[in-house]
Amino acid sequence: MREGLKQAIRAIPGAPYPYVITACPDGEGAWFQETVNQNPELAAACKAVYKAKFTPEFVERIKTSVEKCSLELTLVDIGGITSVENEKICSGATHMVILAGDTSKMPEWREFAKKVGGLTVIAEIHSDYHGTEDKVEGVAQDGILRGSVHHLERGEKIAERPLIKVLASFLVELTKKT
Repeated sequence: MREGLKQAIRAIPGAPYPYVITACPDGEGAWFQETVNQNPELAAACKAVYKAKFTPEFVERIKTSVEKCSLELTLVDIGGITSVENEKICSGATHMVILAGDTSKMPEWREFAKKVGGLTVIAEIHSDYHGTEDKVEGVAQDGILRGSVHHLERGEKIAERPLIKVLASFLVELTKKT
């Protein structure tokens, strides 16, 4: 989703550049999606080489990157695990978009945001892999954008999908308010 979201933001006239910090040692850096599109075998081989576990050094390096980043719109991809390592990494972040394939995990992620402190949940998105269309519920009275995005699959172009475009616009508008 991060690459499609980045492309959707870049398509908005006057939007700040969406800088991405890869904060998960799963071997999928910012390079990964484009490599999958061009050469899936090479992408898989590189991911296997780069895949690692969290180390204290990795966590500290990414935590420092998040804390010191002063760009207007920075996306930090922490992967899908609520962990002590991700708590440390997110301690310098301000907002959070929850993307969950299992909606029963939403409360766990809301609790994660509270535990980290300072993280405001701005979107809750269901990743509906078997869905056939996006659903945009809109921004509720609590200020949280809700909806679902369908069939997130590597190699799929998603920047034009309804939920991704709405989320991109929502993030850009938030940068104008802060």
